[in-house]
Amino acid sequence: MVEQDKRRRTESTSEASTSVPPRPSKIFSPFRVLGNVTDATPFAIGTLGSTFYGVTSVGKSFQIYDLATLHLLFVSQTQTASTINCLAAHYHYVYAGYANKIAIYKRGRLEHTLTCESTSAAVSHLCVFGEYLVATSADGAISVFRKTTEKYHTELYTTIRSINPALDGDIVGLIHPPTYLNKIVVATTSGIFIINVRSGKLLFKSALDSFGEEPLSCIEYAPVLDIVAVGTSTGSIYLYNLRKGKVLGSKIFTSGSESSQKITALSFRTDGAPHLVAGLNSGDLFFYDLNKKARVHILRNAHREVHGGVANVKFLNGQPIVLTNGGDNHLKEFVFDPNLTTSNSSIVSPPRHLRSRGGHSAPPVAIEFPNEEKTHLVYSASRDKSFWCFSLRKDAQAQEMSQRLQKSGKRQAGQVSSLRDKFPEITAIASSQAREGEWENIVTAHKDEPFARTWDSRSKRVGRYELKTIDGGVCKSVCVSQCGNFAVVGSSNGGIGVYNLQSGLLRKRYVLHKQSVTGLAIDGMNRKFVSCGLDGLVGFYDFGKSKYLGKLQLESPITQMIYHKSSDLVACALDDLSIVVIDVTTQKVVRILYGHTNRISGLDFSPDGRWLVSVALDSTLRTWDLPSGGCIDGVFLPVVATSVKFSPLGDFLATTHVSGNGINLWTNRAQFKPVSTRHVEEEEFSTMLLPNVSGDGGATLLDGALEEDEDVQISETYTTSEQIDSLVTLSSSGPRNKFTTLLHLDTIKARSKPTEAPKKSEKAPFFLQLAGEVVGDRASVAEGALKSGDDQTEEESSRLRQLKSTDQVFESEFTRLLREASEQEDFTEFLNYLVNLPPATTDLEIRSLNSFPPLNEMTNFVNALTTGVKTNKDYEIYQALFAMFLKIHGDVIHNHNEDALNEALEQYADVTETNQQLDELVKYCTGVVNFISR
Repeated sequence: MVEQDKRRRTESTSEASTSVPPRPSKIFSPFRVLGNVTDATPFAIGTLGSTFYGVTSVGKSFQIYDLATLHLLFVSQTQTASTINCLAAHYHYVYAGYANKIAIYKRGRLEHTLTCESTSAAVSHLCVFGEYLVATSADGAISVFRKTTEKYHTELYTTIRSINPALDGDIVGLIHPPTYLNKIVVATTSGIFIINVRSGKLLFKSALDSFGEEPLSCIEYAPVLDIVAVGTSTGSIYLYNLRKGKVLGSKIFTSGSESSQKITALSFRTDGAPHLVAGLNSGDLFFYDLNKKARVHILRNAHREVHGGVANVKFLNGQPIVLTNGGDNHLKEFVFDPNLTTSNSSIVSPPRHLRSRGGHSAPPVAIEFPNEEKTHLVYSASRDKSFWCFSLRKDAQAQEMSQRLQKSGKRQAGQVSSLRDKFPEITAIASSQAREGEWENIVTAHKDEPFARTWDSRSKRVGRYELKTIDGGVCKSVCVSQCGNFAVVGSSNGGIGVYNLQSGLLRKRYVLHKQSVTGLAIDGMNRKFVSCGLDGLVGFYDFGKSKYLGKLQLESPITQMIYHKSSDLVACALDDLSIVVIDVTTQKVVRILYGHTNRISGLDFSPDGRWLVSVALDSTLRTWDLPSGGCIDGVFLPVVATSVKFSPLGDFLATTHVSGNGINLWTNRAQFKPVSTRHVEEEEFSTMLLPNVSGDGGATLLDGALEEDEDVQISETYTTSEQIDSLVTLSSSGPRNKFTTLLHLDTIKARSKPTEAPKKSEKAPFFLQLAGEVVGDRASVAEGALKSGDDQTEEESSRLRQLKSTDQVFESEFTRLLREASEQEDFTEFLNYLVNLPPATTDLEIRSLNSFPPLNEMTNFVNALTTGVKTNKDYEIYQALFAMFLKIHGDVIHNHNEDALNEALEQYADVTETNQQLDELVKYCTGVVNFISR
């Protein structure tokens, strides 16, 4: 069925490619992956002075850790074209081998890329020493690069083909022993080779029977000249003298003479103790004392055997600390404490766990964000039976929840010894931070277990209680109340039990469903309780009063349910591939969303309750807009998603997938820009790459704020029309109280009039003693003197005579525009001027209208108002102006019965009557609102 869906999706996409071009998601952008530390590629150790740093591979990226604290320092900024096969570190530079190329990085930034031009096989081992960089390939070719600048190796010096994989076996190790100038030691499955990289000659080859018939698996040089240690695929270790060409002593058995464990890595201790450590593919670490020729200790289950055991193991130079990594996504440090010395002997204490960084070793299946203060944390459960708490801010804060064993009712401290001792796989998580630190606040449901387990988020360990189902069925769903006092457990047989988390006692029972309970939810006030099941029933209860309120029967079984507490909405995923949104208050279906073509695997509400995000086995991620009920965004994912969750602030979207050990984080662009609610068809979906550790090809947190979506601007730009003909609109220019001011201008003037005249100050200064008449008289005398003076020019006299001789009439802008509009029969310019006039000026202009017969100016003014009302714009302004006109000139209109003015008034009345529907609609809506609100 999955193949048919993929084929149908491919065909529909190819058919629609010519009509609607696919585009990336307009809401979500890939950000980064949370919880990835290392893979099965052996790590590399580099030194900067007295500081050690480790480089681990994560797919196509690598991470650099400070080995003193295991804090993350750098992440490679760009991904390689394919998976990294090997790593090497040299001072500031990191060398990553992938395919037949070598990428050179400095502080995580790509500086240069080298290509092994003589071979197309993948690079398997790297070694940096002096001015040479040596890379071995799977076909036996040895590429030697030489340093030509002070920065890094850039020139291909030579290619050596002294090893034939068909005869000599595959290359399993590459080292450069101290004091061996220009020489490397290559280990294959059949023997050891010494090659001079400067001359390109083979200097030495071990005898075929040096190690019997055991194939070699790794090699490491000892802190003693000419001595190397080689490990075999059968679990044996040989010390070999390169100068003499023979094995020293007898072979070392890691776990018996008939062991079949493969040795993956070797390392010598260099702080004075003659110890050798061997990493095994079973996940154990074997420590051996070379002086006593005896085993020191075996550290069991350092890494998981199902993921390849130990990938690499190294003692830090001059320190009793050993570093290991494995394919189980863990990087660990173990330390030897000082020896316990007695009078006769010295006792070596076993190595203890010092520090580690890790994550899931299998894909996560369930994630949960705390909904209160700790918004940067996320709880995650995986198929590897582990339960982790990750931090979105700092990787060093990631911590695995302890699964301490319980025997005879007593808690037993210590690490879980093996995978078989861990709890079954977690299938559901629920939490509340209200009572954190007082008692357990996390509840989980486990696969095939008839009870739910409690966890303490502060101490990061499993709690005291096992909350059993009321009917003995398997626990399928869990829920924790907002207050943190109650936990609800749903059974596969349909029973629901409510427990008190403080005491672990059963408080309530609900029996409604006949089949498995798949969803439980309580609102934020502990009033409403909702449940759903495979029988298609949605049950509603009063949680405080333990009262059954009703049920809703849906057409198909319900596989999962989520609850948005702010809006009291419930979203249910059904087996018919639909999503049903229910209003808990009215107990009615408000939306049914169709679109997915395969089983829905996860869904979640946005924090504001406006969107619903869902993922399904059809490899799609869809965003639904609940007010419009349409799919406003969707993309195809390269890997099927198993769950999806919004962060409490809405800035991130987290997804888990069927492959990959990390949690994928996506940034939300909608927090910076509005998103169109246009419905998007599946033909417009495009395939988006998943987030990666390096963030290469992804987005930043401010992606939506700094980048502009050109496609949306071109295709979704909408210009608002100035006026819709069928609607009457009010004025949008000027203050909103202009309408009231025009109607009550007389009252405003009366209130603003001073109550009494200003009084002369009794003690005014001498320069303010002159009265207004005196000042006026002196100004008049001075003006007359100026006019009668001899300095008056002839030009000024001619200008005065010209003004006196002309009969020019001065008119205001209002009068001029009204006159020109009536002559041209176009009142547009006059109306724009009239609407924007201040109230006081408007009153003055209306009062200044010519009131002597013939009343042509008043007739033109009424015609202008009629034209304005016909446009359906600024409706209340025109009505106020007409009221002012009648109030001021009503007596003139009554005394002078002119036909033109009367006709204009009748036209205005006819136009106003056609707009009475606005008043009717307002009264109707007011009546309906008053009736409903009673």
